[in-house]
Amino acid sequence: MWGLEFPINMCIKSRMRHGFPFLRPGMTVGLLGGSFDPAHQGHVQISRAALTQFGLDRVWWLVSPGNPLKAHQPAPLAQRMQAARRVMQHPRIHISDAEAQLGTRYTAQTLRHLRRRYPGVRFVWLMGADNLAQFHRWKDWRQILDTVPVGVLARPGDRISARLSPAARIYAPYRLKEAESQLLAQARTPAWCFINVPMVAASSSAIRARGAWSAS
Repeated sequence: MWGLEFPINMCIKSRMRHGFPFLRPGMTVGLLGGSFDPAHQGHVQISRAALTQFGLDRVWWLVSPGNPLKAHQPAPLAQRMQAARRVMQHPRIHISDAEAQLGTRYTAQTLRHLRRRYPGVRFVWLMGADNLAQFHRWKDWRQILDTVPVGVLARPGDRISARLSPAARIYAPYRLKEAESQLLAQARTPAWCFINVPMVAASSSAIRARGAWSAS
């Protein structure tokens, strides 16, 4: 018995030490990527909503080293990770620097690595409606939609542009109704679901603009 438990425990500790928590095959995990520069209550609210409405076991915040689509470069990763952990304290939500650990720059790359590292885990990519509006500009965006289910959470002012976006129109036949959101994590890809959630009208750019956040 000890001979079986020891390597398993060592595996779990090794993954935790390198920023990769233990996940059992069959678990459903939402991935919310971004610079989190800084994290705020809007991130908190959509994460809690995703856990409930998409029936997820876990949510990971993937705090990126940088955003290839933004000219503005964020505060140092360690500073953003620390701030994110202060803002988001929930036993089923993990703050991760996986992209820095893996050396990936784009979402499609990160997903390929995580799916290999965690066979049998059902990952769901999470995004705000503002990201869906420009999702067609992401590198290998079709590959993302064809690989994992995508959960879109409405943010104030972005609902119409998101619903009319190229990605939403092209993948319209694969959209689940909001009433079917609990089925998303187990759905056959491509599959995506758009849900309306009461949101906190907060943004990282607004926080930076008023001087409440700066790189240290």
